[in-house]
Amino acid sequence: MSKENWFLVILILLLLLLPLSESRFYVFLGTDILIMGLFAVSLNLLLGYTGLVSFGQAAYFGVGAYTCALLMKKASIAFPISFAAAGVFGAIVACLIGFFCIRLTKIYFAMLTLAFSQIVWAIAFKWNSLTGGDTGLIGVSFPAHLDSPTRFYYFTLVVVVLSLYLLRKLVNSPFGRILTTIRENPERTEFIGINVKLFQLIAFMISGFFAAIAGALFGIFNHSIFPDFIFWPQSAEVLIMSLLGGIYNFFGPLVGAAVLLYLRMQVTSFTQYWPLILGTILALILFFFPGGIVGFLKNQRIFAKWNR
Repeated sequence: MSKENWFLVILILLLLLLPLSESRFYVFLGTDILIMGLFAVSLNLLLGYTGLVSFGQAAYFGVGAYTCALLMKKASIAFPISFAAAGVFGAIVACLIGFFCIRLTKIYFAMLTLAFSQIVWAIAFKWNSLTGGDTGLIGVSFPAHLDSPTRFYYFTLVVVVLSLYLLRKLVNSPFGRILTTIRENPERTEFIGINVKLFQLIAFMISGFFAAIAGALFGIFNHSIFPDFIFWPQSAEVLIMSLLGGIYNFFGPLVGAAVLLYLRMQVTSFTQYWPLILGTILALILFFFPGGIVGFLKNQRIFAKWNR
């Protein structure tokens, strides 16, 4: 077993033991990090592997949250079916949006993803009879068999670990290598006979599926869902998580999510100027650590070997 795999096994064991600390705070923080980490990794399938800068990832996150909650609350459908439907519906919405977005490139693509995200937000904000409008959906409780923060934490851990396993297998497969080829040179990839638009659309759907799964978890975890889940700052924040951790490493966005959420928790307890500090962090990353935290640590390790 490689050193990286050993590290992952140890990390999973530590996460399994986290509730034994008997601290509700750390259980809630761990749940939040796991959910947002999956959300960030889902975005990175587009950003780091396919080379598509999306400002609309929050749309699928919100769609997953609303779908699961509405099916449970208003249709009285069992949680397993509602949860699975959230991912499926997220993938369908991603397919519809992606069908139009992949026809554009670079900044035009990014702006179109943002525009569609704002359309989804407007629907959630204005459709009062279904979504509750700006008051949102209140009282989304834990399912009966996950009726405590600890049980829901373990369920989230299983879902996130399984999702990350599937995503990692995907990016290391021939499909994933085609995505990185598209990222490096889409014109040459098209020239050798690969349907670039089709692969981008499939990546869009897979990314939307896992973002919706994260959204469904987040809605239940917060016991409520609001249109802010879909608003553009949510997409910006998850983009920053990916950049902070490192978009060219699979686990980079997960590391970025953990660091950003912990920093936000600490900073907001002392000052109200979190957005200013967040902007400063992003500027420092882009100028001095373009490879993110994981990329920086890897470079340090290589540098240390050279100096032995």
